[in-house]
Amino acid sequence: MKNLVEIIAKALVEHPGEVEVKESRKGNTVLIKLHVAPSDMGKVIGKQGKIAKAIRVVLKAYATKEDVFVELDIE
Repeated sequence: MKNLVEIIAKALVEHPGEVEVKESRKGNTVLIKLHVAPSDMGKVIGKQGKIAKAIRVVLKAYATKEDVFVELDIE
């Protein structure tokens, strides 16, 4: 899942070199932290959070396949 978020984020931002994705697992839950440059934050979140919601939907679909829960934090 970490690679999926990284690919999506790098395609959206102007500074792909500053994209950092960290993944941690606690039991049945996967926590993904996405860090982007401050100037790219709006591109990842989108108007009214629509892009962030879309990324979360894709992650939840992927997580269902692996039978885990996923949380995405954008920092």
